[in-house]
Amino acid sequence: MNTASADWLWHLTGPDLGDVRNVVLLLLLLVAAVIDVRTLRIPNWLTVTGALIGLALSAAVQWQVLGVAWAVDGALWSLAGLAAGLALMLPFYALRVMGAGDVKLMAMVGAFLGLPQIVPAVICVFIAGGVVALAAAAWRHSLGRVASNVFGIVQSMAFAVLAGVRPAPAMPPAGSVGRLPYGISICAGTLAWLIASHLRLA
Repeated sequence: MNTASADWLWHLTGPDLGDVRNVVLLLLLLVAAVIDVRTLRIPNWLTVTGALIGLALSAAVQWQVLGVAWAVDGALWSLAGLAAGLALMLPFYALRVMGAGDVKLMAMVGAFLGLPQIVPAVICVFIAGGVVALAAAAWRHSLGRVASNVFGIVQSMAFAVLAGVRPAPAMPPAGSVGRLPYGISICAGTLAWLIASHLRLA
């Protein structure tokens, strides 16, 4: 194991509350991914409880580092991340390409990461989602349908932007390739961002 990897593992599992926050987040995401695979749903009790834990831990981190007076700022920073995670995913829920549970799970991630980190984390989640979708499509021999569906989604979003209207919820792409548990992508993408950010700061 190289020095950078060893330092990352130490920081991830060390006694600092900021690192504990990352561990709790990853545990919650793993639970969400397993439940999503088994039921194709992410329960509200997990996302709501997780978001509250994220808010509390963020306040505690600020208190640990800067004192009690900054705990409220930590909670507000966390709340802004929650709102950003929700806002970034809502358009995909409106297009019916993502479930409400996925949107709420990303909002929970925002409560842990805060506003500065949630945007690159969402980008990593989208990349992970694309990789998972392509792998599943290749496995099911349906890459052509995936390409057609993506084109339909992009076309609908472009129309919505240009016309200032909400895209039709029922688009007629070339048929569904099967629902994928997006909790896996949220878990993998968030983990990738945490690893990248820790190695960058090492």
